[in-house]
Amino acid sequence: MDVDALAAARAALTTGSPLVHCLTNTVVQTLTANVLLAVGAAPAMVEAPEEAGDFAAIASALLVNVGTVHGRSAEAMRVAVRSAAAAGTPWVLDPVAVGGLRFRTDLAVELAGSGPAVVRGNASEVMALAGAGSGGRGVDSTATADDALEAAVALSGRTGGVVAVSGPVDVVTDGARVVRVGGGHPLLTRTTGAGCALGALVAAYVSVAGDRLTGTVAAHAHVALAAEAAAAVCSGPGTFAAAWVDALDAVTPGDLLRADVRDES
Repeated sequence: MDVDALAAARAALTTGSPLVHCLTNTVVQTLTANVLLAVGAAPAMVEAPEEAGDFAAIASALLVNVGTVHGRSAEAMRVAVRSAAAAGTPWVLDPVAVGGLRFRTDLAVELAGSGPAVVRGNASEVMALAGAGSGGRGVDSTATADDALEAAVALSGRTGGVVAVSGPVDVVTDGARVVRVGGGHPLLTRTTGAGCALGALVAAYVSVAGDRLTGTVAAHAHVALAAEAAAAVCSGPGTFAAAWVDALDAVTPGDLLRADVRDES
């Protein structure tokens, strides 16, 4: 992995200010918007099926997160994905809690067949989407990123895109290359919506990076570096969340040069 390319992606995110269309769950909308603003992107939550397709066609990237999905939001997701595919807009699928619940699992499997640029989830979610597991405990994974590596490679082959598995050490693959991203802090797992916001950040990075794997790794490294900085100044989960958004804003291209990124290709 070329760390200079990671730094270049961070610089491009700042100057490009990509517009990220977020069809995401209701629990995390505010944090997701604030995270995108902090890194230099522009968030939009256009949820109506009547508008989602038009907006996906003009956005820089699309995030589809099935965390609190229902019939009407599922319709908007289908419309937006079709429009993004037609317009060449890169889109990210976050299969939140897939495996344990039939409606969202069927929807995520359907959407995964439409060519997401990136699938980003925890190990249990990725394994369930790949047909290699039954899901975790709600939004919590009961498997490790290493457990999910084989499933991630297989899922990448089916979607034609990148698959990112979150964990204490994240694993990112495009089916041929495997990159691990370390760092971060356990307080991320005690911050509601941190993983969902990461999905939006992946969408932003992929829209400006020349390579989808590079963009996905850069997003994960950015989150990890900011988490380390926030943990050093916070007093607990509540202050961590605010400090993390501040730290996301402060991460520079030069900072990404020192990220814990290991290319195993």
